[in-house]
Amino acid sequence: MTRLVFAFAVCATTSLSAQDDLLSLLGKDSAEVAYTTASFKTTRVINGHSLENTAHGVLDFRIGHRMGFVSGGIDQLFGLDQATIRLGFDYGITDRIMVGFGRSSYQKTLDGFVKYKLLRQCDQGCTMPFTLALVAATSVTTLKADQVPWFAAGRQDYFSHRLSYSFQAVVGRKFNESLTLQLSPGVVHRNLVVTDQDRNDLLNVGMAGRLKLSKRVTLNAEYFYVLPDQGPPDAFHNSLAVGFDIETGGHVFQLQFTNSTGMFERAYITETTGDFFQGDIHFGFNISRVFTVYDPKAKARRKQEERKARMG
Repeated sequence: MTRLVFAFAVCATTSLSAQDDLLSLLGKDSAEVAYTTASFKTTRVINGHSLENTAHGVLDFRIGHRMGFVSGGIDQLFGLDQATIRLGFDYGITDRIMVGFGRSSYQKTLDGFVKYKLLRQCDQGCTMPFTLALVAATSVTTLKADQVPWFAAGRQDYFSHRLSYSFQAVVGRKFNESLTLQLSPGVVHRNLVVTDQDRNDLLNVGMAGRLKLSKRVTLNAEYFYVLPDQGPPDAFHNSLAVGFDIETGGHVFQLQFTNSTGMFERAYITETTGDFFQGDIHFGFNISRVFTVYDPKAKARRKQEERKARMG
């Protein structure tokens, strides 16, 4: 996986240089190109990735929280007695490349990803009509051997058994200030599965959208469809989530309802056990707080100020 991530980053950097060179050949300064922004308020629609990246030098601290199922009734206080949490950090290496790392209480899982914007929708200076991002992710559970779902008597517990991988292409368009739509075809690979009927590789397609309700509030929805005949029937349900994004300065609060417990790809795509329409719904929230760790334009500004001082 380390080699894959390294190759992914190299290809991303090469593509970035190639695009800037192409703009120069066309007689356009890349600085004159205005790319579409704010397709979504954060880098996640709800569970899945959105078209957006964290900006160069920006660290995004994310807290994800899911209550238990509302269908648990009064005995579980409609889910409030239970909770699943994920803490994560996302960082923009450039405006087009971001990396992230997180830890979930669900199966005590560590996850990480690399995300690269291969194409960017333009408002001015070019004619690209949509955004295309590529996401490569991995996760590993740290549960004890007798607690993992695939454990069986006599089965050796190798570290590689605990790994899973996900690859997605997130493609979409911001049609206007109110509406954004995207598709996310992808595959989840699980190194070890529970039974012979379970597939190691599961093809899936995510669909998501955002509708702006006011300057600071949007309505978001997403659905991940796993293609049929890829495992035992009724082994899991497709992930469905609906929620609201509320922007308050440097914070974005995401309030949502979803049938998925986990908040990383393997969990919400291949391990969603709840039936949304039977009341198996988690109420939850995500909190995003961004910090500027490095300002790439600060050095250029200082040089410009020094030049003005010498001339003045």
